[in-house]
Amino acid sequence: MSPVPTSSPAAEQELLEAARGGDEGAFASLVEPYRGELQAHCYRMLGSVHDAEDALQEALLRAWRGLKRFEGRSSLRSWLYTIASNTCLDSIAKRPKRVLPTEYPAADPGEGPGEPLIETVWVEPYADEAMGVADGLAAPEARYEQREGVELAFIAALQYLPATQRAVLILREVLGFSANEAAEVLETTTASVNSALQRARASVDDRLPERSQQETLRALGDEQITELVESYVEAWEHADVEKVVSMLSEEAAFTMPPLQSWFSGHEEIRAFLAYSPLGGDWKWRAQRVRANGQEALAFYSWDDRTESYQRFALNVLTFAPDGKISQVDAFLTRVAEDPDREVILRMPEQEFDRRRVEAAFERFGLPMELSS
Repeated sequence: MSPVPTSSPAAEQELLEAARGGDEGAFASLVEPYRGELQAHCYRMLGSVHDAEDALQEALLRAWRGLKRFEGRSSLRSWLYTIASNTCLDSIAKRPKRVLPTEYPAADPGEGPGEPLIETVWVEPYADEAMGVADGLAAPEARYEQREGVELAFIAALQYLPATQRAVLILREVLGFSANEAAEVLETTTASVNSALQRARASVDDRLPERSQQETLRALGDEQITELVESYVEAWEHADVEKVVSMLSEEAAFTMPPLQSWFSGHEEIRAFLAYSPLGGDWKWRAQRVRANGQEALAFYSWDDRTESYQRFALNVLTFAPDGKISQVDAFLTRVAEDPDREVILRMPEQEFDRRRVEAAFERFGLPMELSS
């Protein structure tokens, strides 16, 4: 495994000695070069931005408290990954796995999108700029590109692995740790790591598409992707249901976490769009961003009370090789439980869900509202 370039070994050693002496500023400087990649690691393990941040904070607290016991037999980076991995394993034991709504049966568009689940069980989007994830492989031994390792499909697939298999696959196939290094991080044997990796590979491969989004986006090219995204936005802003549907794959999926319901295929999605978001009662604006290494659109809906477009949903787009959109995961910021099942009609009037606004807009540096 190739180490990530940081400060010189001499400078790191100086910071380490100061931190061991109780200098919190030195400790902060010591771990800062690794913060982004450690948070991305926690996100891969947990599927949630919020849980990843909590785990990272706990891991760094454990590192601070245990710094005097760090003897330097491994690199500082490996030691931090050991603490972060074990913190995530502790967290996984206490929480349900996170999924995308496509793990539930598709909805009937005539019944609306249904109610949100009370329990937080959904994979959350992650802003590219906050990831500390570069292009290409983290190390020659890695199997997945770093950005492939944060795509929504990959993150969702990871959540189905038993915790140790999940950690092994991430360490070996995404980060490029050797089997011996992964065994040291997880405090197990090399044979156990190799066995867990074999089972994890088979499980993840069964859940992933044949081509990653990185491969698809490269094949389509930046110019074509830009044209497709702009056409999609224009269709939404003009409430052009047929144009939107024409840009979708025949078996496309449209999900709306935290709502459990989702719609599949042209007929169902067309009916849903015409019934609600593109039925003429709403006006939309969108800004293009990047999430999970994928194209994404931050959608704002018009609010008569404020006379502005207010934050509504972060739509992460998954493209098929032919340029069609195969999946839209619309992470909503406004939800409401409604016994009359008219959730989607009343949704623009609901208060924001603060946690979801933070995850879907603030972490992307997006404005609170658009004036026009």
